Amino acid sequence: MQQQKRQPELVEGNLPVFVFPTELIFYADDQSTHKQVLTLYNPYEFALKFKVLCTTPNKYAVVDATGSVKPQCCVDIVIRHRDVRASYYGVIDKFRLQVSEQSQRKALGKKEIIATLLPSAKEQQQQKEEEEKRIKEHLAESVFFEQTLCQPENRTASSGPSLLTVFLGIVCIAALMLPTLGEMESLVPLYLHLSVNQKLVAAYVLGLITMVILRT
Repeated sequence: MQQQKRQPELVEGNLPVFVFPTELIFYADDQSTHKQVLTLYNPYEFALKFKVLCTTPNKYAVVDATGSVKPQCCVDIVIRHRDVRASYYGVIDKFRLQVSEQSQRKALGKKEIIATLLPSAKEQQQQKEEEEKRIKEHLAESVFFEQTLCQPENRTASSGPSLLTVFLGIVCIAALMLPTLGEMESLVPLYLHLSVNQKLVAAYVLGLITMVILRT
């Protein structure tokens, strides 16, 4: 049954490789970083054999560049940087970790790890802090400018209703107070008597004006 489970992986040759870390950073002024450790994990139910390849093998020493790892176990691979000259600062090298089944030569999977040599850990930390400071300052300025642009709009919007709106409201109120057609006992001249439809229009317009005033 185990052979049937592994068979698709053997055919595809794309077995996921679990290794940590995926990037190695060496600092020339810090000898403790000249030695790095890669940890290869084997979560599978069968043993794996591995091989470590490098684009510039003359610059590094790999302890146990080949070996095996038992099922559901892990193994540490030690990598030492042997040449920390200034001409190599910032140069990106690559390691490739290939794995295969114990009884097979075909590589079931591979994983690439980036390696970089930097001059100083302190300088790197300072650059990181300066970059974070610039980002914070930029964000602070962006928020500040957005606030100054929004303030005039708020002041304009809160200045109150226009005189035309107030005038129309007064006219509608006056229209609603006038007598309706058919009312005989009224001191108001007959030509100022409004129909029911006219008063309904005045009431509708007054409602709209009231909404505008409340929003401002």
